[in-house]
Amino acid sequence: MPPIDQWVTFEPLTGSPVGIAALLFAALYLRGAIWMWRNRRRWAIARTASFLIGCALIFAITMFGVNRLATESITALVFQQITLLTVVPPLLIAGSPGLLLLRSTPHTGLGRLVLRAAHGGLRSRFWSAALHPVVAIVIAILLYPVLYLTDAISVIMRIPFGQDALLFVILVLGIVSATPLWSSDPLPRQPSFAARFIDIAVEIQIHAIFGLILLRTATPLFSAYATPTGSHDPVIDQAIAGTLVWTYAELPMFVVLIVCLSRWRARDVRTSRQRQKAEDAELDSYNEYLASLSRRRNES
Repeated sequence: MPPIDQWVTFEPLTGSPVGIAALLFAALYLRGAIWMWRNRRRWAIARTASFLIGCALIFAITMFGVNRLATESITALVFQQITLLTVVPPLLIAGSPGLLLLRSTPHTGLGRLVLRAAHGGLRSRFWSAALHPVVAIVIAILLYPVLYLTDAISVIMRIPFGQDALLFVILVLGIVSATPLWSSDPLPRQPSFAARFIDIAVEIQIHAIFGLILLRTATPLFSAYATPTGSHDPVIDQAIAGTLVWTYAELPMFVVLIVCLSRWRARDVRTSRQRQKAEDAELDSYNEYLASLSRRRNES
């Protein structure tokens, strides 16, 4: 694995356009948040901080040395992918960019077209299907076992701008798969907690199996990363990547698992209380009815 100081060196000349796009989206989000505050409309600072941190992470892993090293080290590439797929999306989604768009976009001129597109997305059958929990499982399979174990990753990394395209696709698919699990905004589809739990459990198993394969395989699996260079041992590099999948990739999944279970329990407790209140009201009404019968009998 390359020395860690090379990972954190700012290298804008070898950076990815994805990092520039992250700065643009951060600026647009901040513009919307400032508009809300100037017009004395409530918008949480925590939401703003979450979205901006997500954009900062995208910028860091695409504009610093780790982006260049991803062409030499499978560990650097896996680190990039895990960050974009499982760490960044929850931060972006927690910022509720969709809600900010609906609240801060003007209702005249170009803003009207943007709002129409946003409302159309909420009623879209395509996005309703894309947010199905099964899609997240398919994405995890495509971006780990299929992409790597078929060595398609080597082909992509050798294509001009292949790495940039891969980073963009991973980020988009990460947001699509994380939205049903993390979003509190209005969505075309609201999956049940049982479906979310199954989704998380399956994704955790996919990560575990893929990480174990990288850890236990004694030969290089990827042709683009199979040539030793200096102190760089491709098998050790591969094993470190597997360790990242087992640890770094699994941690966000366990966090969302805890959040999902806590929300599920809170929903059940709230539903139970509402049902108990309804039953108590029915019982009080029935008791009042019996009391009225008793009073009539005594009067007669």
